[in-house]
Amino acid sequence: MVYKKRKWLLPIATAAIAMTLSGCSNGNGSSNSSQEAETKDKQFPIAVSNRAKPIEGGTLSYGMVASTPFTGIFNSALSTTSADSTVAQFGAEGLFKTDDDYKIVDGGAANLKLNVDAKTATITINPNVKWSDGQPLTAKDVVYSYKIIANPATKSTRYTEALQNIEGMEDYNTGKSDQISGITSPNGDDGNEVVLKFKEMKPGMTQSGNGYFWEQASPEHQLKDVPFDKLVSSDEIRKTPLYYGPYKLSNLVPGQSVEWVPNEYYYGEKPKLAKITLSVVSPSNATQAALSNKYDMIDVQNNAWNEVKNAPNTEFIGKIPLTYYYLGFKVGKWDADKGENVMNSNSKMNDKNLRQAMGYAMNIDQVYEKYASGLSFRVPSLIPEQFGQFFDKSVKGYDYNLDKANQLLDEAGYKKNGDYRTDKNGQPLVINFAAMSGSAIQEPIIQNYIQQWKKIGLNVQLTTGRLIEPNSFYDKIQADSSDIDMFTAGWSLSSEPSPNDLYSRKAPFNYSRFASDEQDKLLADIDSKESFNQNHRQQAFFKWQEWMNDNAYVIPTYNSYGIKAINKRVVGYDLTPSSSWASVGVSSN
Repeated sequence: MVYKKRKWLLPIATAAIAMTLSGCSNGNGSSNSSQEAETKDKQFPIAVSNRAKPIEGGTLSYGMVASTPFTGIFNSALSTTSADSTVAQFGAEGLFKTDDDYKIVDGGAANLKLNVDAKTATITINPNVKWSDGQPLTAKDVVYSYKIIANPATKSTRYTEALQNIEGMEDYNTGKSDQISGITSPNGDDGNEVVLKFKEMKPGMTQSGNGYFWEQASPEHQLKDVPFDKLVSSDEIRKTPLYYGPYKLSNLVPGQSVEWVPNEYYYGEKPKLAKITLSVVSPSNATQAALSNKYDMIDVQNNAWNEVKNAPNTEFIGKIPLTYYYLGFKVGKWDADKGENVMNSNSKMNDKNLRQAMGYAMNIDQVYEKYASGLSFRVPSLIPEQFGQFFDKSVKGYDYNLDKANQLLDEAGYKKNGDYRTDKNGQPLVINFAAMSGSAIQEPIIQNYIQQWKKIGLNVQLTTGRLIEPNSFYDKIQADSSDIDMFTAGWSLSSEPSPNDLYSRKAPFNYSRFASDEQDKLLADIDSKESFNQNHRQQAFFKWQEWMNDNAYVIPTYNSYGIKAINKRVVGYDLTPSSSWASVGVSSN
């Protein structure tokens, strides 16, 4: 049950927790696959082994390991964190079903038909789909999500250059029109059909998570009277969200816990559980919770693997998620008026040699062998290996090389003056580094890197003088706070590998704020008409990875195995993309 639809901010910056395993597929199919997921040097099954019949009236408890309360933004057009997606996973089903390769197939809440010649996508809603209040899912609900995203008053970070490929999106965003001309409902607002008209067709459109159309709906009948600028803070979003997935929200303690009960209007397989309870578990309590079987499911902190691997009445499932963490360098700001990232040529970090040197100084392999039982590992590229042919094996990334780091700084004119180097003008150089709080290993890992940078003469100091609570961290990152020169963060990726939504000139998620004419061309080629040819697209991905590796505005650091401890009474839970929470049950009380 892997969230594959959207790119999410990861709420931690350590190997402690793999939040991406907490999401649920949007499909309504199930899988009883018992295949093994082979990892670099470990093996974990990707499905529970219990094949017993689920009991009636069973309940399931879910422990979400997090160092901070969830924000509780329960609408995918406004939410950005994987924590919120984890909380919402039991009801938040997407429009389209996928197979286990993330290809969109028929049979979900809606079907999709692409017409390359006409440059359209037709969405046909299953007439049996209803919201959890009994109202039918209709065309206006699909259209309303686009309006939420594109209306500037919502400040949605989902409004990307990719979605601007839909005709009329920019006119709606800028107030030139009160409707999106390229989104029409042939059978009326209450009909079951929506047609999207694109400026160009893109090669990734057959895959879920491609970013060129939105794959969720919003309950227009519930939200239409809430002003767009009040939407994100409204009770309708925060306290009484509606879903058309297998479960509906029944009780909420903001930031701490939620209860879910079956959605009696669910169009698919009847849910097997009478109640699901999710609770936030602090990293300091997670190991004991796993050992004592306090929850039916809980994320395993990789640094605690050796302690929990023999927990009684427990089995472990896992895989390497579509995730990576990275070191980002602030070289500009987001210009809201232009709707794009604007670089500052005088930025402290706008020197390629400096950025590269900081990458070479990081002893990532040593860190995660020590602190994460080898369950985290350095990654060389911003296109993860799981993307197969699009992953460039020749990109080596930034392995540990202090000599190379010092050489780069010397060549660039950063001269030693005592323990630390000066800037090119001979002035003291202090680099402000923002990092999130997390598990018990977060502090020593971050302090280790600060010491590594000191070895090459760089004076790196923590922004605010300490690790920052995750929600506050992303507030500062998104606002381009002046006390941040660089930061470490992470992405949970969608299942279509195009990096446009994260790193393009017009991507709000491009938190380093770099922009380049050369990168514009490289990204455009990845999603070009020519890239309908897979060989051409592969080469386009390779060129972009090489460019990013060389320019080092963002340096990939590591990924981690995502492991869950599962009580042996749990039935029907697996990590295949086509799986559904409707299939999950328990075989005993």
